[in-house]
Amino acid sequence: MHTNRIERADLLRVENPARYVGGERGAVVKSEVLSQIQEAGRTDYVRFAYCFPDIYEIGMSNLALVILYHLLNEIPYVYCERAFSPWKDMDAIMRDRNIPLSSLETRTPLSEFDVVGFSLQYEMCYTNVLQMLDLSGIPFFSSDRKEDDPIVIAGGPVVYNAEPVADFFDMIVIGEAEDVLAEMMELIRDYKRSRNTVTPMSRRELLLLSAAVPGVYVPSLYDVTYREDGTVEAVRPTDPAAPERIGKRIVDNLDTAYFPTDPIVPHTRIVHDRSYLELFRGCGHGCRFCQAGFLYRPVRERSAETLIDQALALEKNTGYDELGMLSLSTGDYSGLKKLAEALVEPLGERHTSLSLPSLRVDSFSIGLMEKVSDTRKTGLTFAPEAGTQRLRDVINKGISEEDILSALELAFEGGWTRVKLYFMLGLPTETMEDVMGIAEMARKIERLYFDVTARTGQRKRKLEIIVSTSMFIPKPFTPFQWEKQDTREMLIEKQKALAERMRSRNIKYSWHDPDTSVWETVMSRGDRRLAPVLADGYRSGLFFDAWDDCFRLGQWLEVLAAHGLNLPFYSHRERGDDEVFPWDHIDPGVNKSYLLLERKRAYEGSVTPPCRPGCRACGASDFYTGVCHAAG
Repeated sequence: MHTNRIERADLLRVENPARYVGGERGAVVKSEVLSQIQEAGRTDYVRFAYCFPDIYEIGMSNLALVILYHLLNEIPYVYCERAFSPWKDMDAIMRDRNIPLSSLETRTPLSEFDVVGFSLQYEMCYTNVLQMLDLSGIPFFSSDRKEDDPIVIAGGPVVYNAEPVADFFDMIVIGEAEDVLAEMMELIRDYKRSRNTVTPMSRRELLLLSAAVPGVYVPSLYDVTYREDGTVEAVRPTDPAAPERIGKRIVDNLDTAYFPTDPIVPHTRIVHDRSYLELFRGCGHGCRFCQAGFLYRPVRERSAETLIDQALALEKNTGYDELGMLSLSTGDYSGLKKLAEALVEPLGERHTSLSLPSLRVDSFSIGLMEKVSDTRKTGLTFAPEAGTQRLRDVINKGISEEDILSALELAFEGGWTRVKLYFMLGLPTETMEDVMGIAEMARKIERLYFDVTARTGQRKRKLEIIVSTSMFIPKPFTPFQWEKQDTREMLIEKQKALAERMRSRNIKYSWHDPDTSVWETVMSRGDRRLAPVLADGYRSGLFFDAWDDCFRLGQWLEVLAAHGLNLPFYSHRERGDDEVFPWDHIDPGVNKSYLLLERKRAYEGSVTPPCRPGCRACGASDFYTGVCHAAG
């Protein structure tokens, strides 16, 4: 048992000590019950450390953490506690004093848990997984763990291609974990019970049983072979217990799905400091660059009645003054008008505002705008993604410049003066004309605002147009997974040209670091040869890669080269139609043939209509739920 712990004096030496103290309202602590069970010599329980590989303020803003933490603690024999990556100041203290990484709830070292589960939301957090394992004294590679080591698992959106980190995990959950965690916990409880019997279950036996659970991927049961050119030849199961392809799990009915309305309320301000409603999962629009739009199919909605009840309970139980509406395309929620009308008055009386994320501009309406503004006029966010109609058709955005300007005209008439626009640079077939189209659109919006104020006689207030560009990253399971990415030099050239064209006191331009983007592509489309690269990079001092001031591309390229690998192979190489991808043994429910068809349509400039009016035969109808129900 470790005795070294974080002390008060340590907290006074670090940034934001509230990250490390726990004890928040809504946190679940079952230590008394656990102590009684342990004193009785029972082993029919599972201790689960829910680990988020980033700082507390980011992790506690993640809705999946909120849902799964409380869901696991609803299982009587499961004791779920939280752990986060300590920032570098606390990391140094812990190493200096040999303090193990421990849970917030009971200060238990992670090495003493039965399960250490990681929520992987972003590829750039991979080295923080290693940081947390390192501070816990848990071996990085699953092959190095002994029978008494924790079972290390992972889930989250990036695990649809977990191959760069597959060798670190004993099990990986593909899909929505709510649908599978109870089955996994039963298996692990049985495994733990057996440890004190004359015929104990081995760790490998547990892995074989787990591989038979739909949605559970056990990487150690698969062998990867490569061709001479470095591409994957095949990914094959090494045991009959492992399926050739691992299909995702999904929640069929969101109205009956678990959703906590009395969640943890942090002591300190977090990145998204509000409560959330999850309107629906999935998106039927099929933007060809968007991984989430394909992974989360089919579209499944919560009813307005369920959401109204959840919203009022959240407002009562949390004290937040802002309620966010969460989905991939909020304006497409079929009950949005009913929901907004039902919530504006009761929330307004409590000085609580409704917050809308990025909207599809074709779904924007003056009625919704007026309803939301009853609580508080906040800035509006749109995501045109591309500056010309040609390129918007290539990516299947399905909106026109007229749609955008018409929506913003309504917004300006409604009194909004702050608009944020999201675009991408480096999209397939992009030219400098497309890049300059972003600046032209910003200028047209600027002129539109002054035209509206002149026509309506409104008092002119400070106009703020914020244009933000990120870099196109070809993601697995999208029609653009075959594409190459622009080099960093090309991306920087486009950023500079765009900044030069958008000089105006009313327009602000921000951009994403291209160094981060090219490395994210390596991690997004990488294979198992990258696990040793990540381990060596971490050992050389590289972690918190998601933070621009911590990321070092040059150092990563040196580590990559030391392993005989290179950046162009992963990031700047177009794939052939018949290439075997590292993730081809994962089945997200969308057919590869459909993605190839969509890629062909992209190069033709053809727009594919949304799937709500009619099925597009992508493969998701096999789940026979949500908007695909009629197509099943």
